[in-house]
Amino acid sequence: MQKGDIMGHEAIGIVEKIGPDVKSLSVGDLVMILPIIACGSCDYCKRGEYSLCDTTNPSLDMEKTYGHRLAGMFGYALLYGGYPGNQAEYCRVPNADLTCVRAPEDLDAKKLLGLTHATTTAWHACELGQVGQGDVVGVWGCGPVGLSIQRLALLRGAKKVFGIDKDPLRLQLAEGFGMIPVDVSAHPEVGDYILSIQPNGVDRAIEASGFRSTQKPQHAAMRAIGLERDTSDTVAAMIKATRKGGNLALIGDFFYSTNDFPIGPMMEKALTVRGGQVYSQKYHPFLLDMVAQGEYDPSWVFTHEDDFENIAENYRKFSRHEIPGGLKVCLTTEYGRSPMDHDQYGV
Repeated sequence: MQKGDIMGHEAIGIVEKIGPDVKSLSVGDLVMILPIIACGSCDYCKRGEYSLCDTTNPSLDMEKTYGHRLAGMFGYALLYGGYPGNQAEYCRVPNADLTCVRAPEDLDAKKLLGLTHATTTAWHACELGQVGQGDVVGVWGCGPVGLSIQRLALLRGAKKVFGIDKDPLRLQLAEGFGMIPVDVSAHPEVGDYILSIQPNGVDRAIEASGFRSTQKPQHAAMRAIGLERDTSDTVAAMIKATRKGGNLALIGDFFYSTNDFPIGPMMEKALTVRGGQVYSQKYHPFLLDMVAQGEYDPSWVFTHEDDFENIAENYRKFSRHEIPGGLKVCLTTEYGRSPMDHDQYGV
């Protein structure tokens, strides 16, 4: 990233102006702004694989490293195109007909905001892992997305869900939502522990903790001296804890390379491993309809609210684990706070 970059890819807002090519939106519309910027016309977009879009990311670094470029994304560093994010009072939205979803104005603002990314990514994780009726599911990570995956897994018919983390508050939230909490601090060899209480292993293992998640000192040491950028600890535990022929889904942002990856067990156990950024546009309006019908309420992820002007302090508190509730902060701009017809809409 560079100084002056604008972060964020999780917002709702009111359309202020439209360009001449915008066909489906009008000034004054309430919209959810999806994180993925896709063209809608390349082969990947036509297949509904919007985060693999061929045309919206100019990053030659990504092409050199990955062999291909993926879709652009708001507020997500130069690797994803360097697009200014939407933690701002105004945000320019490219390809707005596909990147914005018009939202019903009678739906609570926090429900819409929770739908823009956290819930959609969680549904994507369940799709990648093929979570279905009667499955035993393990979810590594009990943050907003991890907990969302767990709740949606139950909604999709899973009979048992393990929530795996080391944060006591988040484990308590998982248990309160009906999950089986697994404390990595108490069970560092978490794959072995899950097999001790679920002998056949989980049917579907989903990673929602990210490349920073590591338990072993050697990985921390390698990262410190630049020998490793991502870590394999979580994925190794998932491979061990998953039954033969099961599924793994990775959505926690691995970017580069890792060491000591258990490729043998992955291959020999006939595991299916899938990953990728969310296909945002693919899941709307289905998820919006699901929330509008009252089948799921994503607003619970926002455990703290504040004015947009306090964003820097909220980042500081979040990094120090001082945010009340410990999950997401809902920030509202001055526009969203004004006593007009749009006073319910936050960003």
